[in-house]
Amino acid sequence: MVRVGLALGLGLAAGLSHAQVAVIVNPKSSASGLSAEQVASMFMGKTNSLPGGVAQAVDLPEGNPAREQFYTKAAGKTGSQVKATWARLAFSGKATPPKEMATAADVKKFVAANPDAIGYIDKGSVDGSVKVALTLD
Repeated sequence: MVRVGLALGLGLAAGLSHAQVAVIVNPKSSASGLSAEQVASMFMGKTNSLPGGVAQAVDLPEGNPAREQFYTKAAGKTGSQVKATWARLAFSGKATPPKEMATAADVKKFVAANPDAIGYIDKGSVDGSVKVALTLD
């Protein structure tokens, strides 16, 4: 019984690590077909612009599996590297970190309501209220 539970738990963890993450924008945004480099620049404080306007990036909380996968795939950074980068940028006054939302549903709702917003969620949570600008495998 314990082995079955352990096997199921490991299987679920493995499934989460291979889930696709969708970078989402408001459906009215002209941004589409963004590259991982463009997205990483917005979420790592190098730029704050989307095609057609200023980007308002929103993040999931630290420890969220989608956040870990997003930063690994888009920026090639671990959670601790992202945290260190933002600590340095915030201390120097060069940039402000993305606004953090509690859940993926909050990210989707915020992006759907704000034309300049950009965020990321598990691809399975995407619906017609947002537009996918990039999919990270």
